[in-house]
Amino acid sequence: MKTGPLLITMGDAAGIGPEIVLRAFLQGRARDCVVVGDSAVMQRAAHRLQPLGVPIALLDEPADIAAVPPGALPLLRPDGLPAGLAELPWGQVDARCGAAAAECIRAAVALVREGRACGIVTAPIHKEALAAAGVPYPGHTEMLQALAAGEDGVLLPVRMMLANEELRVVLVTIHVALRRAIELISFDAVLQTLRIAHASVPGWRGGPPRIAVAGLNPHAGEGGLFGDEELRIIAPAIEAARAEGIAAAGPFPPDTVFMRARRRPGYEEPFDLVVAMTHDHGLIPVKYLGVEHGVNVTLGLPFVRTSPDHGTAFDIAGQGIADASSLIAAIDTARAMAAGAA
Repeated sequence: MKTGPLLITMGDAAGIGPEIVLRAFLQGRARDCVVVGDSAVMQRAAHRLQPLGVPIALLDEPADIAAVPPGALPLLRPDGLPAGLAELPWGQVDARCGAAAAECIRAAVALVREGRACGIVTAPIHKEALAAAGVPYPGHTEMLQALAAGEDGVLLPVRMMLANEELRVVLVTIHVALRRAIELISFDAVLQTLRIAHASVPGWRGGPPRIAVAGLNPHAGEGGLFGDEELRIIAPAIEAARAEGIAAAGPFPPDTVFMRARRRPGYEEPFDLVVAMTHDHGLIPVKYLGVEHGVNVTLGLPFVRTSPDHGTAFDIAGQGIADASSLIAAIDTARAMAAGAA
């Protein structure tokens, strides 16, 4: 059981992040959370949802949430945020937004690592804005991994899991070119993914998660006819994982395995999650089922981190029409994980 409130970073100030955070708060789904962000940015988003805006309570530390008046948004403003964020145009890449988003993430990680918060939910950031600000990470996962490193600088092995009410998928490789992703698939990478999934997602059905492993090639290689990665790499890693007591099976053809792990009425699925080799192999099935309630979970970190399953949606930013369902699902998932009940 983790202590302290849940932190929500505001995301890119020019995107829908601030709006969906406010919408979740106004719906009563985030009132026990503390926003890490800029008060003017949050107030600008609030005015898109209701004419009088929302009172904002500036906190010195997360524990101060106990004294926040009803109806006020608890907010921590990190040092070092660029000035004038609320004057920047909606829906445009800006280095200042990237810098602010990164600063909010750094502050949230510091607070949770100090034990002053129970976990982090991150609103969407824009990778181009992050790069424009000189932040040397392609996304949340890589930045969080670096911030979680020990004093020796050694990076913890982490993996991305995308989950919704019907399907959970953990990825071996993530934000790299497909050609490079195939090169990165190794015995050690697959085995490490299975270990992380096994250790990070406990308690389903009263036991360890039952993991289906998707192959890389069509028909899982068809005995080597369509590629031999299954024979050389994936199957041996599964056997090694099973020898450690991990409930892994496969490799299965990647075009059908997701059906076997999909939860739906009247069907007793034999698997709790799927391990997929590449980003799109694994995420297309999850996102096809609907991003409205999808949650991105970073497994392997020493703290809880979730996020909504969508981006900054610059095309609708500032219009007051963004759907907060995925963020709310991320908040609920983070609460459950922090309580040890995920």
